[in-house]
Amino acid sequence: MNVVTICGSLRSGSYNAMVARTLPLLVPEGMRVKASPPIDGIPHYNADVQGRGFPDTVNALAESIRSADGVIFVTPEYNYSVPGVLKNAIDWVSRLPEQPFKNKPIAIQSASQGVLGGARAQYHLRQMMVFLEAHVFNRPEIMIASAKGKFDEANGQISDEPTRGLIKQQLAGFGQFVRQLKAPVN
Repeated sequence: MNVVTICGSLRSGSYNAMVARTLPLLVPEGMRVKASPPIDGIPHYNADVQGRGFPDTVNALAESIRSADGVIFVTPEYNYSVPGVLKNAIDWVSRLPEQPFKNKPIAIQSASQGVLGGARAQYHLRQMMVFLEAHVFNRPEIMIASAKGKFDEANGQISDEPTRGLIKQQLAGFGQFVRQLKAPVN
């Protein structure tokens, strides 16, 4: 099972980037996780640009989504929502023919210094995925609150064992969710 991660933070030292980089160490047997192509090179959405053709950066992201069995968003919360760079990437990809998010299994994770752990960003991301007809995995939810004390910033990974354990549970559940969605309907 191949899963792609899309990180909503561009900062290499961000807690969300650390979560995304830790995921390959926590996956259950039979699951591979790899990072999506970078989203920082995607231009601001503009229908005039789209009219001339989709940028290569958009096509590369879309192809990584299409070829994956599932997608994990790992994103911070900016101003009660998702970061603009992530929203922009989703807006571009959503306009492609053969919409890449349609029927795609999605998991969401977030880390924040705040007490809600990015919950409002996750809520908005779920709304977007409903509109795009993706299938969002529900529980366990990963909202890492008060993140600073839960990471080994020197090696760029999650160090808090309860948090690692919860992420392992989510990844195992997400794997089952993906298999159920791919199973033939009788």
